[in-house]
Amino acid sequence: MAATLRDVADRAQVSVRTVSNVVSGYEHVSEKMRQRVLRAIEELGYIPNPVARTLRTGKTGLLSLVVPEIDVPYFSQLAREVIDAAASLGFQVMIDQTGHDHERERQLLRGGGRRNLFDGMLFAPLATGDELRDVDPARSSPLILLGEHVFDHRFDHVAIDNVVAAHDATTHLLDCGRTRIAAIGAQPKEMYSTPLQRTEGFRKALDEHGLEPVTALQATAAHYGRADGYEATASLLRESPRPDAIFCYSDLLAMGAIRAVFDAGLRVPDDVAIIGIDDIEEGRYSRPSLSTVSLDTPFIARTAVSRLAARIEDPGLPAEEFVAPHTVIPRESTGGASRADSGGV
Repeated sequence: MAATLRDVADRAQVSVRTVSNVVSGYEHVSEKMRQRVLRAIEELGYIPNPVARTLRTGKTGLLSLVVPEIDVPYFSQLAREVIDAAASLGFQVMIDQTGHDHERERQLLRGGGRRNLFDGMLFAPLATGDELRDVDPARSSPLILLGEHVFDHRFDHVAIDNVVAAHDATTHLLDCGRTRIAAIGAQPKEMYSTPLQRTEGFRKALDEHGLEPVTALQATAAHYGRADGYEATASLLRESPRPDAIFCYSDLLAMGAIRAVFDAGLRVPDDVAIIGIDDIEEGRYSRPSLSTVSLDTPFIARTAVSRLAARIEDPGLPAEEFVAPHTVIPRESTGGASRADSGGV
C-alpha cells in the first residue's frame, strides 16, 4: 500500500501540516525540520499526490515552456536550463512548440482549455505585437516573454539586447580588418523583433566605422537553419567583389555559411571570416571552430523562472524587463583561438 501524508508525519514525528508545507515548498520551515521530513519521505517512498495538492492550494506545480522549435540547439539548451531552474523552486515543466505557426501561438497565448493545467507560462514567441495585444494581462495566466518581442510594459520580458549583440559581432569583424561585410538573417516579410534589431546593430557598427551597408550583401533567411545559411552564402559569394566577412544572425546559419565557403573552394577565415550568435556546442567543436556571441542562457532561465514564480504568488506585480549579458567569443572562423573550450565553456 502506498505511503500517505499521515504515514510520513508519523515517521518524522511532526504534524501532517508540516509535511504538507515541506512537500509544497513552503519556505517558512526550519532546515532541521525539512530534512527530518525529507528523510521520512525517502524511507517510505512517499509520492505526493498532485491532484490533492491542486485541490488544496489551487496550484498544479506545473509551468509551461513554449518555444518555436525544440530541436534548435539554443532552445534545447534553454529548455534544459529552465527545467533545472524550475526544479530548484519546486516546479515541473512541460514543453510545447509552435513550429513558427502564428495561429498556434495565438491559441497558446489565449490558454483555452489548457489554462488550468499550468500555474504560469514561459513563452519564446515569434509573435508580432498585434498577436500580443490580443492578450489581456489581467485575465491571462502569469506569463513571461523570452527573446522576441519589444518590451511594452504589459508583460515581463527576459532577453538579450539584440541591437548591441549584433553591433558587437559586426565590430569584431571590423576589428579583424574586414571591410566588405555581409549579413544573413533579415526577414523583411515578417515583423519579428530579433531580425529587425540585429539588422539595426549591424548597420550601426558599419556606420561607426564610416562604411555604408551594401544592399546586395544583406541576405534574407526564411528560417535560421544550416540550409538557409548555406543557400544565402552561396548567393553572396557570387557577388563581385565578394564579401570578406559574414555576420550570421544565428550559429546554425553560420554553420551552413562555413560549408558553403568551403564548397566554393575558399577558406575560412582566410578568404571569408564568419561569426554567429548563440554559442551552440556544435560551433565549439566544428572545424574551424565558430566565433560567436555567447548568450547567458542560465541567466535567462533563472531570471525568467524566478520572476514567473514571483508573479504566480503576486499577479499584480508591475511588468519588468530583464536584460541578459552577452560576450563575443573569437574562435577560428575569425582568426581567433582554436581551443574547443575557448571562451569559458
